[in-house]
Amino acid sequence: MKAEQYLRDQGVAFEHHTHTPVYTAQELAAEEHVPGRDVAKTVIVKADDAFAMCVLPASFKLDLNKVAQALGAERCRLADESEMAELFPDVEIGAEPPFGTLYGIPTLVDIHLAEEDRIVFASDSHREAIAMKYADYARLSGPRVADFSVHL
Repeated sequence: MKAEQYLRDQGVAFEHHTHTPVYTAQELAAEEHVPGRDVAKTVIVKADDAFAMCVLPASFKLDLNKVAQALGAERCRLADESEMAELFPDVEIGAEPPFGTLYGIPTLVDIHLAEEDRIVFASDSHREAIAMKYADYARLSGPRVADFSVHL
């Protein structure tokens, strides 16, 4: 549990929850009984020749054109499963925690998520979640905030 250990090491207050397996951020919101806007969905993109972590509310979808613009890239696409497995060898694919810094990947947070007081996110597996203050998350992850999503 890399994310949980990282938060402990940093002395940050958080809640850890175990639940039945869920595979989407909206399912996580339902399982945790929180609105989709409070769940941080992690999406990995390849912008030109570099990977970036995009973190947005579960109730929003990524706009790759906006992501490319925010990153100053000509091309932007979603990372595929083999790339994800290589980038995140210690977590289940699709359950990447929103800490790009732990993996040497720049992090971009959507402006809509940055407005929330608390966020919930998958913690390395499809059966675990962490809830914490957004301000603590932002302090630890040092993300760049941009508008790169569209509400579902």
